[in-house]
Amino acid sequence: MFNERDTQGPSRRRGSIEVVCGSMFSGKTEELIRRMKRAQFAKQRVEIFKPSIDVRYSEQDVVSHDHNVITSTPVESSQSILLLANDIEVVGIDEAQFFDMGIIDVCNQLANRGVRVIVAGLDMDFKGVPFGPIPALMAIADDVYKTHAICVQCGDLAYVSHRLVNSDKRVLLGETESYEPLCRTCYEKARLMEGQAIV
Repeated sequence: MFNERDTQGPSRRRGSIEVVCGSMFSGKTEELIRRMKRAQFAKQRVEIFKPSIDVRYSEQDVVSHDHNVITSTPVESSQSILLLANDIEVVGIDEAQFFDMGIIDVCNQLANRGVRVIVAGLDMDFKGVPFGPIPALMAIADDVYKTHAICVQCGDLAYVSHRLVNSDKRVLLGETESYEPLCRTCYEKARLMEGQAIV
């Protein structure tokens, strides 16, 4: 029986967008690296990108909190990804919350031309507000995988990355000295205590 898809040939790839999101210390980058390394093992052509401002562990590599490493290409803007992703089958994007809103269209364009796009990023900032392009990427994704850290206060699943330093800057790169994962209840308690301390 004739199948219209047969006319596209066996080499036709089906593109997709996968979003891995959650709080800090929840394993987002670890999951991104795992998926990218599986694609490498399958001998697929892969490239992973990260925002050039993220130099916490390495200027060049993507490094998880557990120090799992994969080589990456730092870029200044989302449009650079389109220019550098020619002939790539699997594109990984780490710390996507730091990219401009153009990253949404970039991911759509890549997926529409048959590329598997795997995006990792914080879904909320330290105030519990949806972060940058991540909510829109979740909306257009074929698959969304939410990771969870463990609340350092009570051991429940963490809800948000609580900032430990006094700064209102939305983008403040840091690790355990600057942030801690908290569940919703412990986060509200921490905010209440901080409010009392200010008074």
